[in-house]
Amino acid sequence: MQRPADGTTPPLPSDVRPAAPEAHLDDRARAILDFEREAWRLQVAKQRAIRERFGFSATRYHQLLHRVIERPEALAYDPMLVRRLRRLRDERRRRRVAGRLGLQV
Repeated sequence: MQRPADGTTPPLPSDVRPAAPEAHLDDRARAILDFEREAWRLQVAKQRAIRERFGFSATRYHQLLHRVIERPEALAYDPMLVRRLRRLRDERRRRRVAGRLGLQV
């Protein structure tokens, strides 16, 4: 992209604009990340703790978790946790696909 003759920076197309500063994680998304960060300390089964804390099933929790960790705001909120969760999810996905194809990973 070339600069205009006056030296100003041209505006970005709408699909390339950075996220608005007001874009942030809602309370539930932060609670899910906070819970996941501390889950290794649980004294009860994780499924039970999810049901007690959030009031929905572990399946729904994981659906929401995977949606949350894809958001750039989540990465800004807790980069180490989000990167670890993404890495683990991707590894499980690779193993699952390889198993379906009869490959060993």
